[in-house]
Amino acid sequence: MIEEIRRKIRRQEYEYPLHAADQSVLRHVAHPSDKYGPSCLVLGYTKTGSPLHIECTRPARTRIRIITVYEPDPGAWVNFKKRSQP
Repeated sequence: MIEEIRRKIRRQEYEYPLHAADQSVLRHVAHPSDKYGPSCLVLGYTKTGSPLHIECTRPARTRIRIITVYEPDPGAWVNFKKRSQP
């Protein structure tokens, strides 16, 4: 699935609804329930090297849907890939 996501992002075949934009500003570290169906959390880095989490799903359409975007809290993640133990 990750290769398909990469291809679609490169070809600008994705949706970035207002909800995702709002949530990326309002949230720090949060992960919505899977009410959107199967989803994945993608780790990327900004041009300045800051980590970035992007949760996306592939509904039964051709475009990838970005659910939310946020900068992960370093204290809540191990290498930004696995949640830290409480």
